[in-house]
Amino acid sequence: MRRIELTITALSPLALGRQKPGGSISEAESYIPGSVIRGAIASQILQRANQRNSDLSQNGGDFQSLFLGENPAIFQNAYPAIAKIGKDQHEAVPDEVQVLPATAVSSKANPGFKSEDDDKPEDKKRGGVFDTLIDRFCADAYNHPYDPSCPKDKGRVEPYTGFYSKTSDNKYRSHSVSTRFLTRVGINRRRATAEEEILYSIEVLNESFLKNTQAKTKDWEPVVYRSVVIANDDLSSKLLQFINDNSGAFSLGGSASRGLGKVKIEAKKTGNSSEVQSRFDSFQNQLKERWNLWSVFGNPKEDLLDSRAYFTIDLQSDAIFTEQWRRTTVISPAMLCEFVSHEFLKRYEAETDKFLKLHVAYSSHDYRSGWNAAWGLMKDVELVTNKGAVYLFSTTKDKENDWVEALKKLEREGVGDRTCEGFGQIQVCNEFHTVFREYPV
Repeated sequence: MRRIELTITALSPLALGRQKPGGSISEAESYIPGSVIRGAIASQILQRANQRNSDLSQNGGDFQSLFLGENPAIFQNAYPAIAKIGKDQHEAVPDEVQVLPATAVSSKANPGFKSEDDDKPEDKKRGGVFDTLIDRFCADAYNHPYDPSCPKDKGRVEPYTGFYSKTSDNKYRSHSVSTRFLTRVGINRRRATAEEEILYSIEVLNESFLKNTQAKTKDWEPVVYRSVVIANDDLSSKLLQFINDNSGAFSLGGSASRGLGKVKIEAKKTGNSSEVQSRFDSFQNQLKERWNLWSVFGNPKEDLLDSRAYFTIDLQSDAIFTEQWRRTTVISPAMLCEFVSHEFLKRYEAETDKFLKLHVAYSSHDYRSGWNAAWGLMKDVELVTNKGAVYLFSTTKDKENDWVEALKKLEREGVGDRTCEGFGQIQVCNEFHTVFREYPV
């Protein structure tokens, strides 16, 4: 499998609406779902089915393998690359955009990452963001309450969610994209004039942003999103060439006939190197050090670190989980083994509780639907586990190497259902879990 990195530049507002089942209000997404990217690329391939310059569409087997085969290409969500680098400054950065874990918290009064211009008086009260997973785990083991406060103002903290990136010099930045409403009037198809009493508004993602909101001269830049496509080695080169040859022909989202959704997509190949092993080892070391610090409160109820290795599954996108034909928001040990392979599940099925344990889970749920352009029908309403969910597992030391290799596969291919549409993308042992209250970022 090869990784193709997509850089999506917005040329017009994006109407990526999401309407909750039973509701009447359509809200704009804060990112571009993988299913939207997948549908746009598939549509362009089919439209160019009779053109000679389309290698993918000339051979029906290539399209079948890419979108409908046993191992289809995986189109991950595209998250905004626009980072807040100061109080009033934003810019598009090349760093990897990730999802904050559900265990991250920040000050209720003044939330957010520490600003790069912390020397300014107005930023002195910002307490930064830190993670609570390891401390909560240790506190429970030592039978001690854990209710952290903001390290800056000693006030309340609340969960802090969203997108973020980390620079090479260990500075954290939050990512987001702004929205606005476009008001439109309905058209009478017979007279081709404005229809009476039909006025509606569409919430869209802005196509540009201000680099400095306080500058006298307005410097506007296009909004950029980044995504990844994982495809078979044989098809990755053809797909990359097709995207670059037709980079300006794609439209994402709805209302394309009204001039919305115009984007430019650029693709390039990236390496397949995995950092799972280094993150896995770092998590073990930090957990052990933190466990020893909590020993000041006495002896734990049980030495949970004895001969066991711990790791986390952090959802980087919404996920669809099914256990025994029922929807769930928790990954059980048996489910995790099945995600790896049926052979892996059979190997540990008899003693799953011994070799793999789920200690804590932080997750919430929502509902998702959508529109299938190929069929012209609504997609089924799915119960999804929200991105940012965290699951803490442990395994025995003698099975550690087996699980590191298995986790590499899961991080590449995802977990749960409809992973080819961007659902179920994970990161193993997110580095943000080692950001503690004493040193918020």
